[in-house]
Amino acid sequence: MSLDAKKQLLNRGIKIPCPESVWIDPQVAPDRIAPNVTIHPGCRLRGADTSIGPDCEIGAEAPATVENCQLGSAVQLQGGYFSRSVFLDRARMGSGAHVRPGCLLEEEAGGAHAVGLKQTVLMPFVTLGSLVNFCDCLMAGGTSRKNHSEVGSAYVHFNFTPHQDKATPSLLGDVPAGVLLDQPPVFMGGQGGLVGPAQVTFGAIVPAGVIVRGGIAAPGLYVPPAERKLPSRDYRPGRYSRIDRILPANLRYLGNIIALRAWYDHIRARFMLADPFQAACHAGALKCLAEILEERLRRLDELAGKMPESIKLHGATPADDFGGKETLLQQQRLYERWPAMRKQIEEIAGQNWPPDSELTAALSGMDGNNYIEAIQSLAPAARKSAHAWLTRIVAAVSETC
Repeated sequence: MSLDAKKQLLNRGIKIPCPESVWIDPQVAPDRIAPNVTIHPGCRLRGADTSIGPDCEIGAEAPATVENCQLGSAVQLQGGYFSRSVFLDRARMGSGAHVRPGCLLEEEAGGAHAVGLKQTVLMPFVTLGSLVNFCDCLMAGGTSRKNHSEVGSAYVHFNFTPHQDKATPSLLGDVPAGVLLDQPPVFMGGQGGLVGPAQVTFGAIVPAGVIVRGGIAAPGLYVPPAERKLPSRDYRPGRYSRIDRILPANLRYLGNIIALRAWYDHIRARFMLADPFQAACHAGALKCLAEILEERLRRLDELAGKMPESIKLHGATPADDFGGKETLLQQQRLYERWPAMRKQIEEIAGQNWPPDSELTAALSGMDGNNYIEAIQSLAPAARKSAHAWLTRIVAAVSETC
């Protein structure tokens, strides 16, 4: 973008304290940057899909690159790299962030400095500390910025296995209850980790320094089970053990992504489509969710495709060391059934899934209102209706197993 074009932005009320140090791709449409946006020195904006709503601030702590992202109002991206992701109102990321494609940060969600994300969904108020790697997760919980789900500093979601697969997405909270903004927060103490795929229930509290394996089913303070001291044994990448936890966890995650997309289609749209910057965020969110869905299916394609080799590797190994004959049957079933399961999941994802009448009646007349206030004001009957509707979607996907 030429200096003259930047002057046009300045004349529209966009604040660029040092225009010579800011690079704006000619593909960026000037009318997709709202008045009163501040772009600090050293920043780069690129991509025709970039949209920045009013009162946003880019690069206050360090230079920032924003590439084909959609920002709501009063978003703060303090420094780092942000690509093909969506940040709803008052979301915030500290400097040194590395936000790769497919991320959706809802209202007042965000992280401190040096946070790495990819295909991650943070629902309203969720907060990540510093030095966090939290890819391939969905996290919900909490009712406000003062009562929010939290991931402590120096935390890792382990999403890559020795078998070199990433069929490892994790749910912290869930969509059917999380969208209602009335659940107790999840607390994951710092300098710890979560081994995917896992599910952590609302209200779980994990002390600092703990590695969570297998998920947490009960709220309250989590005490990790004592680890058995096993002798070293032969281990070959590619030779899987039981997969009866991996597949259901992946299907549950897929169901939650499809449920969240239905929520955006039918509920979020009421609050976002009237304003051009919010509408851009709505379209971007749907694109992110579609990308996450396709990525998760692709990772399951890869997992299923590895089963014949795993079964072959088991041939020279006593089966009892890896769960017995049931292990081999699970792997054979996945390999044989996955193409039909994938087709069924795609059909479920392609359905309209309209909400129940109780919920739509409760939201009647709220179009364009404050989203957080509207959802938190729903009566118990409407909440029950919303939860049942989204739970049906999750169950439909889970039952393909």
